Amino acid sequence: MDERIEDPNIILGDDEERLRPRYLKEYIGQRDVKDNLKVFIEASKMRNEPLDHVLLYGPPGLGKTTLAYIIANELGRNIKTASGPSIEKSGDLAAILSSLEEGDVLFIDEIHRMPRFIEEILYPAMEDFSLDIVIGSDGSSRSIKIDLPPFTLVGATTRAGDLSSPLRDRFGIISKLDYYSINDLCTIVKRTASVFDIEIDDDAAYEIAKRSRGTPRIANRLLKRVRDFALVEGTGKIDLEITESSLRKLKVDSEGLDVTDHNLLKSIIYKFNGGPVGIDALASSIGEEVTTIEDVYEPYLLQNGYLKRTSRGRVVTEKAYKQLGIDFQKNLFDEE
Repeated sequence: MDERIEDPNIILGDDEERLRPRYLKEYIGQRDVKDNLKVFIEASKMRNEPLDHVLLYGPPGLGKTTLAYIIANELGRNIKTASGPSIEKSGDLAAILSSLEEGDVLFIDEIHRMPRFIEEILYPAMEDFSLDIVIGSDGSSRSIKIDLPPFTLVGATTRAGDLSSPLRDRFGIISKLDYYSINDLCTIVKRTASVFDIEIDDDAAYEIAKRSRGTPRIANRLLKRVRDFALVEGTGKIDLEITESSLRKLKVDSEGLDVTDHNLLKSIIYKFNGGPVGIDALASSIGEEVTTIEDVYEPYLLQNGYLKRTSRGRVVTEKAYKQLGIDFQKNLFDEE
């Protein structure tokens, strides 16, 4: 089971921890979410009460885990982490909850993947800070109630719609994380470059930001790969020329679409006449899992107008044809 306790004042030495901001004032982007959390955290500290349970949702790579750590740091508390799929038995959850200390933050990533019967154990823990468990065999089983110290649950999910209503309703603070602006991503790229002691031009930072699909995780990954090309094939400094050359070799186009995006769109165009096509057929045609398409690739393609969903299935838009350099022919099945 993936769980650990962290001292909020300790930053680990790996890249992820080096790049992760520790407090809200260091966190770039998501201004509304950040400003509201600042108020809620300050109010809970003034009342000397635990912060209400927090649900963070949005596409992967936007900073949900980072915000969970920041919440713990701002509260001055320890954080214990787990993931939804790793909590398979009631005893797993009971072990995590019974190890919490007063005011701790419990972060559960992919909380939508917790089994429903586990959720039911979580309800009284969230509402009343108590744990009801059954011990013994069928013939002599009995229920016991364990009091828990007040704590804050931070749940993260890429699929808020997959959460059951009873669980979702028990979160007092629900925040959606949106894709980042190019300017915010540019600031993140420069910050990452500074942490890694990389010399980078403003134009190069902007180009990386522009091709990062609105996602800090992708921006940092692209920066690291461009850094490799700059070191081996250039002078070590990242300028616009080495950036464009590197991203071309990485097959990331001018709008941040990569090989899988191109395969997905071209599959719909060439194999299904531009659509509509069902998600299962599409996944089979490109050899990807349905959940990967829905969680990783579709949100960006839909939001930026390359793909649309209709009642009959997915349809490629004229904008996508233009980006791919393919002549557009209006599909007879397109819905107005």
